[in-house]
Amino acid sequence: MALDKKQLGSALTTIAHGQAMMAAVRDYAKELKENEQQGPCCQGMDINVDELLDDPELERLHRDRVAAMKQEAERRAALQQAGHGSYSEITEGEFLEVVTKTDAVVCHFFHKDFERCKIVDKHMGELAPKYMEARFIKLSAPDSPFFTVKLGIKVLPAVVVFKGGVSVDRLVGFEQLGGRDDFSTAALEARLAAAGIRTGVRKGAAAAGEESEEEECQVAASIRRGIVHKGSDDESSDFDD
Repeated sequence: MALDKKQLGSALTTIAHGQAMMAAVRDYAKELKENEQQGPCCQGMDINVDELLDDPELERLHRDRVAAMKQEAERRAALQQAGHGSYSEITEGEFLEVVTKTDAVVCHFFHKDFERCKIVDKHMGELAPKYMEARFIKLSAPDSPFFTVKLGIKVLPAVVVFKGGVSVDRLVGFEQLGGRDDFSTAALEARLAAAGIRTGVRKGAAAAGEESEEEECQVAASIRRGIVHKGSDDESSDFDD
């Protein structure tokens, strides 16, 4: 018989509590073992896990760990409620509120008919769930003339990074991503990291392959040289004409 939502939540909480307790036991046992190796005071001491489970200090550690887990889950839920963790399109009327009320924003100014903008969409969609602290959004440049002009967006695709409501960096075209349309998500991720978007853990980085490593080296070299992309060879990228 399938568990209902309440039962499932209770079961998951029980599992989490048990995992937290055992993790605390392992940490405590490891600490005792390290003390034993460092000096004679703890030598010969047998560690009984069952007795450790009844230790009041361990119970306190367990409560603290569970409370921290709960607090982190609530924080992530609040971020998701505010649009973090997903890549979404907003309107010009929403832009100012999103940028000024969010600590970090990565905004893609796009044109729905430009192929290179679709490439950026793909990579932004993959990165958004990994960087919960930042909000990943897209704004149609032709439909947002006020902010497009104010921010000097003349070539697409353009990715602008905002911190505390201030534009701190931008990526225009693909020159800083190796100058190729088939750049990897890791290359864009490295470029955003250079702009200060560092929250989140890259999964599978070791399996990215030699090609990704080469692209990241190209990105790093571009950053060191201070390249600022002024144009694009893709004739569809210039939407100002």
